[in-house]
Amino acid sequence: MDLRISSSTAPLTGAGLTRRAAAPQAEDNQVGFSGALKGALQSVSAAQNRSADLQKEVQMENPSVSLEETMVAIQKAQIGFQATLHVRNRMVQAYTDIMNMQV
Repeated sequence: MDLRISSSTAPLTGAGLTRRAAAPQAEDNQVGFSGALKGALQSVSAAQNRSADLQKEVQMENPSVSLEETMVAIQKAQIGFQATLHVRNRMVQAYTDIMNMQV
């Protein structure tokens, strides 16, 4: 079954089109969902790296790093990872639902 859309269809007109046209389109900066997702993943990765570094410093008994600060960083990294996992699961479920739709 071929689901191609012909190029002779006219673009939709409405408020959404005018809003998109007014927004600046930067090629270097990703905007939209993919950019937000990439930024969130980088933030979670940075939190995990920071907590790992703090754990190493506590294990080496560095007096400038407190145990409380390390535990808070670990919890932030865990919460961020769990949130990322939930988003991924929702995206996979949405993709599966769309693929199972009858056309």
